[in-house]
Amino acid sequence: MSIAVTTWSLEQTSPADLLPAAEPAGDVRIVRSEVPSPEFSRFLYTAVGGDIRWTDRLGWTYAQWQEDLDRPEVETWVAYERGTPAGYVQLEAQAEGVVEIVYFGLIPAFRGRRIGGHLLSYGVARAWDLAERRPGRPPTKRVWLHTCSKDGEHALDNYLRRGFKLFDTKVAEEPDIATAGPWPGALPV
Repeated sequence: MSIAVTTWSLEQTSPADLLPAAEPAGDVRIVRSEVPSPEFSRFLYTAVGGDIRWTDRLGWTYAQWQEDLDRPEVETWVAYERGTPAGYVQLEAQAEGVVEIVYFGLIPAFRGRRIGGHLLSYGVARAWDLAERRPGRPPTKRVWLHTCSKDGEHALDNYLRRGFKLFDTKVAEEPDIATAGPWPGALPV
């Protein structure tokens, strides 16, 4: 069986495009994960994407996770609520001042609490100021991402509200893969 999946590609071409969300109430912090940790990154990936069919990295070995994280182009920023990981945004610096938001999302228990807009705003701001943390890197000229109809129901709207502009839409048939949950059989009730 297969399903039709719509993929939207969005971009910002100036730091002025960012329309930041309000900070959520409570103790929410966003911290860069500076020590490459395959265990932690795989936890974030499966905890955030397990119920929305993120499957592209499920088969990765420990070495593949380590290789990805060891690249100087990659940054991971993690949102915490009262000390508990709530979600993350992973940035990847690309050629000619381009930065891609490779992954972004919240663990299901933290969705709907205004953390997502704040985390996305923070992550986009870090994409725009990435050259300040990377000597020799050209200033960021473009921040882009893609989202799809398998992602959370508010994903596209959140990107648009943060000032992203749509530049491409594609529809393709994909295998209908059951949601894996953060680990097999562990979907939230």
